[in-house]
Amino acid sequence: MSFSREAAETLALQVLGWLAANDDLLPVFLGSTGASLADLRARAGEPEFLASVLDFLMLDDAWVRAFCDEAGIAPDRPMQARAALPGGAQVHWT
Repeated sequence: MSFSREAAETLALQVLGWLAANDDLLPVFLGSTGASLADLRARAGEPEFLASVLDFLMLDDAWVRAFCDEAGIAPDRPMQARAALPGGAQVHWT
């Protein structure tokens, strides 16, 4: 099942909320993206920023599993949501 852009943004906002509530992972996200807490609030509605949230989550399978287990969704849903946001088209090199 593919995501609409709106559904993908909603899932990314759920991930952002999950990250914000995770005292161990939030500093890793902020450090790796260069974002501040103010940036999270100011940019939460921007599709490009939400895409970066999903990109970060998908850096580690354990993070994907933890989020998906807590959200009660299949582990492939973040990847599907990412494909619906800016820059998410898969590149085929062959």
